[in-house]
Amino acid sequence: MVVRSSWYASELRRELGLCNRQWARGRAHVESYGNPPVIVYPPESGRHGNFFDPAYAAIAARPEWMRRFDKIHAQGRALPKAEPESGPARRWRELDSSMSSDALLMNVFCTPGVAEAPAVRRTLGVDSEDSPVFGWKARVPLKGGRFDRTEVDMRWGSLLVEAKLTEGDFQTKAAAVVEAYRDFDAVFDRELLPRVEVAAKRRREPTEFPEDYSQELEQVAEIPNPEGGEGFNARKEPTESSGALQAAEERLALKGHDFSRAASVAKSTWALAPEGCFSSIPLEITDDSVASEAAAPVAGESGYAGYQLIRNVLAASAQGCSFCVIHDQRRPELREAWFEVMAAVRSAELRVRLKVLTWQELAALLPGDLQEFLALKYGIVAPGRVASPVKKIESLE
Repeated sequence: MVVRSSWYASELRRELGLCNRQWARGRAHVESYGNPPVIVYPPESGRHGNFFDPAYAAIAARPEWMRRFDKIHAQGRALPKAEPESGPARRWRELDSSMSSDALLMNVFCTPGVAEAPAVRRTLGVDSEDSPVFGWKARVPLKGGRFDRTEVDMRWGSLLVEAKLTEGDFQTKAAAVVEAYRDFDAVFDRELLPRVEVAAKRRREPTEFPEDYSQELEQVAEIPNPEGGEGFNARKEPTESSGALQAAEERLALKGHDFSRAASVAKSTWALAPEGCFSSIPLEITDDSVASEAAAPVAGESGYAGYQLIRNVLAASAQGCSFCVIHDQRRPELREAWFEVMAAVRSAELRVRLKVLTWQELAALLPGDLQEFLALKYGIVAPGRVASPVKKIESLE
């Protein structure tokens, strides 16, 4: 009997819901309107119910990490309004959700001492002294000289990381979009990649799990036309500097929200953006060399499964990095999907830079108090251990 991926995801969501029902006691939180409900937490007096206290303190002390809280929850309307401590009501953020894989990733790697631990570094193959960067903008080359800058969950030195928890899968994408990457055929044997049929348009159902669509939140910068003439008309992303290098990159870069989330390379629009987050003005790619190879898809057009994996392998290849997927061991179908994509990589040298790790395997290398937090809130325990009932929450107060 074949078990559907959605069953594993729904079972994990159910388990996390039970854990967080008890973890939330005595902490500021609300429950979504769905059934079963999802628990989300607001910040409260310098703490945050969705985070391990030392991790949240470290995040608050680093503006570049704290900026991850700028990502608005894609379906905040499915949640009750947050009760502000003072001032205007606060909009819900992705990192407030108890189902967020980004929050889990930051809980682990922002905890003081974890990134410095030799065992963690050896396991992930990190030898750089750099700190982790969350939401790193990859520059994956496209045909025609442009780049897809959809974010990668974490870059740590020369390691790229995709974190997974309750997401349904690694997303599917029309063949026209995937094959528009410059190095696609050099890196992959396309005949070995998993194929699916994708519809030209999909109806966006209300969802309480923004991690399924987290990369849609990336904004699009105003990109001048390198051929001359008027630039693309889009909302500009704020930047900290305006040096020549950054300006040159922006002239050639397509942000991931526009390119990688679009159904068509030839005419990329805002159609798949979270409602209310972005301008309704379409952003069109006018490069004929790209448009000619990517006609708009029709219903039932062939596409690729594991799109996020394909894109991140291409990013690792272009940047000379390694790439690791970290997933929950309760989601074995995610590992199988990763192995299927990995098998299609042509280069043996690149394949050995591709890795997989479970949160449970990683937990065995972490400090004891962080292990206890992960066990209580996520049901994540080191191999050989069994998650115990939530009954010692007070010990972490």
